[in-house]
Amino acid sequence: MEKTIRLTMAQAVTHFLKSQMTMLDGQKMPIFAGVWGIFGHGNVAALGEALYQVRQELPTYRAHNEQGMAHAAVAFAKASFRRRFMACTTSIGPGALNMVTAAGVAHVNRLPVLFLPGDVFANRAPDPVLQQIENFADGTVSVNDAFRAVSRYFDRITRPEQIMPALRRAMQVLTDPTDCGPVTLSLCQDVQAEAFDYPESFFEEKIWTTNRRARPDTNELAHALAAIQKAKKPLIIAGGGVLYSLATDELAKFAEQHNIPVAVTQAGKSAIDERHPLALGSIGVTGTSAANALAVEADLIIGIGTRFQDFTTGSWALFRNKQTKLLSINVVPFDAGKHDAIALVCDAREGLLELSGKLGAFKTSGIKETVDSEKACWNEAVRAAFTTENRTESGLPSDAQVIGAVTRSIDLEKSVVVCAAGGLPGELHKLWPATVPGSYHLEYGFSCMGYEIAGAIGVKMASPEKNVVVMVGDGSYMMMNSELATSVMIGKKITVVLLDNRGYGCINRLQMATGGANFNNLLKDSYQIVTPEIDFRQHAEAMGAIAVKVSSLGELEAAVRAAEGNDRSTVIVIDTDPLATTEAGGHWWDVAVPEVSPRAEVGKARAQYEEARRLQRYN
Repeated sequence: MEKTIRLTMAQAVTHFLKSQMTMLDGQKMPIFAGVWGIFGHGNVAALGEALYQVRQELPTYRAHNEQGMAHAAVAFAKASFRRRFMACTTSIGPGALNMVTAAGVAHVNRLPVLFLPGDVFANRAPDPVLQQIENFADGTVSVNDAFRAVSRYFDRITRPEQIMPALRRAMQVLTDPTDCGPVTLSLCQDVQAEAFDYPESFFEEKIWTTNRRARPDTNELAHALAAIQKAKKPLIIAGGGVLYSLATDELAKFAEQHNIPVAVTQAGKSAIDERHPLALGSIGVTGTSAANALAVEADLIIGIGTRFQDFTTGSWALFRNKQTKLLSINVVPFDAGKHDAIALVCDAREGLLELSGKLGAFKTSGIKETVDSEKACWNEAVRAAFTTENRTESGLPSDAQVIGAVTRSIDLEKSVVVCAAGGLPGELHKLWPATVPGSYHLEYGFSCMGYEIAGAIGVKMASPEKNVVVMVGDGSYMMMNSELATSVMIGKKITVVLLDNRGYGCINRLQMATGGANFNNLLKDSYQIVTPEIDFRQHAEAMGAIAVKVSSLGELEAAVRAAEGNDRSTVIVIDTDPLATTEAGGHWWDVAVPEVSPRAEVGKARAQYEEARRLQRYN
């Protein structure tokens, strides 16, 4: 008879987690890098006690906000290229619900995180317990059901033995390239404390493969080959799947061998060194003029590890060649088959290797001149955007000028830039000179404001040797800045460049572009009794960071360089222009404009909108 060990369900969870391993570059490592936890009555007594017992093997990190700590876990998984991940635990009620947004981030971006929210009592004896939501029509519902829509796997544990199949299934999802995403195990708080005789074999060390490499189907491979060989103007769009597959070398070799230019999505930026002769930079709404010019003429779009989000495709109005076909190389069938694409369901690296082997000496012709010409034009546009000589109408620097100053102040190959939402992602996508895989870390799948500072902590945890630089606007900073204090507390030093344009500048520009009046975005256009004058320098200092406010781009460069030598996180504040943006590059984005309005500006914008929609393709 198999030996057993008597543990509480919570203790079984922590003993199991610390026994799960993976191999990285020939070295065995725990696959869980730790647990983020904010304790409450729904997890402190049982799961808190269990985490204390294993704190040496499975470290627990305290945060200031549940959403923030979950963002850090998401960013850690992204920066680790999905090879390692973290768990997050909260109490029931608001603590659990605070993590739902971050679960959405993980789900959209196909990133592994294990969520362990506390839940109501399974025995229902004390109902309604503190923070319990009561559904008048369904006694089985709790707030944790909100996780169902944003979890790749969800389970509610109402008996202690149920944790065994649940944890095994969780690990399968967290490590599978196809199913990869967030897992939620909702832990009823009374069941966490209940004991069970668990088989010792359940806690034996197990080594998981996180980059299972599915090879292409023979028939799909043949169709893909035929499409490439027939194409005269193919264009590769590299997505995040190239990075997660660790296929960056294979991408560059494939492009070189077959003379096919490469553009990148937000998630795929840094999949190819942008100094490469065939690298065109970003694609789509926030794309370079070079990438978009070739996309307009392309007769074959080869998507690799991309889900063809609307920013990538210019809301499906970018690919204007009537003969354009889509070839989608993706490990996820759901993504590979989008928009009637020729699907090649496989690992990105395996797909590129097999395609290249079959293509042999095949090369496109007559493309070099176009690529060189378009890149030269774009490089000139970048220089113009970065120059400090141009003055905005307000006299304050533009986002692009700030980005230029930061790039001049750091070692790009030893740094990671982190951002998520607002106007900065568009400017960074166009302008940031990504060279090394993972050096560009943007959360733009969910475009979640507030991700930036917390996410930077996760990046620093995954890459402690890197100089982690956060670019964030005042609007996003105000949504979630509490984890700045966490970065100081746990010694994860980051540099935050805070661009203060006094409101939601990006959405204000979109409001104007769609004919709307300036309303409720910039602080000056919002309802107010007192005009806010926020001293971000003092605020950052109050949380333990070193902080400085600079008044020029030259001062900014000096402050960014100095921050590398500081002993803790640094915040550098600079006032910026809310209206200035890089006009070069870019593409139309489908944002519906009202059909009727008393504003003439809206009517004009609607006419332009209807004209642009005629270019959209539907499959």
